[in-house]
Amino acid sequence: MSKMLEKARKYEDEQGKQIKAEDRPAFHVSPYVGWMNDPNGFSYYQGEYHLFYQYNPYDTHWDSMHWGHVVSKDLLHWEYLPAALAPDEDYDKMGCFSGSAIELDDGRQLLMYTAVDHETLEDGSKRDIQTQAVAVGDGRDYVKYEKNPVLTEKDLPEGASKVDFRDPKIWKGKDGNFYCVIGSRPADGSGQILLYRSANGFDWEFVSILAENKKRFGKMWECPDFYEVDGKHVLVVSPMAMMPEGLKFHVGHSVIYLTGTYDKETHKFVREDVQPLDSGIDFYAPQSMQTPDGRRVMIAWMQAWPNSKFVPDGVKYFGQMTLPREINYRNGKLIQQPVREIENYRGEYVHYENVEISDETVLNGVDGRVLDMTVKLKVTDAFKKFTIKLAADETYDSTITYDPVREVLSLDRSRSGYMYDILHKRDIQVKPAGGEVTLRILMDRFSVEIFINDGSQTATMVLFTPQEADNISFAADGKAKISVEKYTLTF
Repeated sequence: MSKMLEKARKYEDEQGKQIKAEDRPAFHVSPYVGWMNDPNGFSYYQGEYHLFYQYNPYDTHWDSMHWGHVVSKDLLHWEYLPAALAPDEDYDKMGCFSGSAIELDDGRQLLMYTAVDHETLEDGSKRDIQTQAVAVGDGRDYVKYEKNPVLTEKDLPEGASKVDFRDPKIWKGKDGNFYCVIGSRPADGSGQILLYRSANGFDWEFVSILAENKKRFGKMWECPDFYEVDGKHVLVVSPMAMMPEGLKFHVGHSVIYLTGTYDKETHKFVREDVQPLDSGIDFYAPQSMQTPDGRRVMIAWMQAWPNSKFVPDGVKYFGQMTLPREINYRNGKLIQQPVREIENYRGEYVHYENVEISDETVLNGVDGRVLDMTVKLKVTDAFKKFTIKLAADETYDSTITYDPVREVLSLDRSRSGYMYDILHKRDIQVKPAGGEVTLRILMDRFSVEIFINDGSQTATMVLFTPQEADNISFAADGKAKISVEKYTLTF
């Protein structure tokens, strides 16, 4: 073990145990200490789910990327393990960036990640250079391959940048080979996804440019994921510098999924449709895996880059992951649902049927900050606006509002305790399904995840509201009818 990794492990062990459990989310992953961003190495290995993450143990801001590490038996209760990787080699001294994990044929676990070095230009300035490296281990400790890096600029297609070449996502093909997709910036700067192949996980060859952006959806495509679900091929990417398109795509860092067909002879992906993967405020860099029982499950960084520069005073960690979500494909869309294991943590149950709402209304037993609540709103011309107020008291609240005329769902966390002039609002086009809008709302102390119309759309946002603000109320401009099912979640 290098001195740098040993130092990180000692620091996180000393500092992480000082953070009280109640200061963390109840069932979302947060860093043991310091900073967290992209999920990495989401996988199942030796009877446990493994999740690694971009990690700076020493501060609550991005810097000196390590890999943090947690494991779980059920995707909800996570155990912290010592840091897995540190930027301790010449080829990765500027950071161990994002990557993925898989089990090798000999039973070891392989981590594949982007190694960042820098070079000095003729004018004396420096720039990062990105290559791909691997490490192998037993699920607890990992050793970097002596022949790293395994992919360098010599393995890039013509015109591709060695500066933006990152985030390998690895899987095993039906032919027995390992494959990975990697984000790349071509000469036009607009993003492309490269496909590579290896017989053993160590010796890699370029296969094809799997997909090209051609200046359509943002610029550099980060954190690619490529899989087949319910007979449809899906390419997930996180574009930088997206332009908005109505209420469908929002500006800046976004996450989109492209559905289409994959030609196994030419190794080209032909897209048929493009949709946003999450329409909320805080969601980036998702990564998926297949569970032993065959489910496709995805997790993402529950944060947005522009907001991440504003860390609340006094916190000892910053960043968290979304709830793992089951992914299916139905009726032309990816359907996202909370992993079914969440139902094992349901406690007190409250149910209301066809309640008429006009003025602000509080329903007995419907409150709290760690809960699983479904609200079904009948969409009629009897109301002009319907609002759910969450995490509320006299000072704080966060709202979800539906406008049936515009068919727009709006999030507003302006009064959520996040005392910075950052993005607090988002509008989402939501059409009723069967005359209703159904909102399944998962709350966990510092976050809200909304699964709209049985998961055909989702919206995620982080909160910093004091935990004492735990009231929930409903109101309508006019008269609205709702049904509510609410479970307290106990961990």
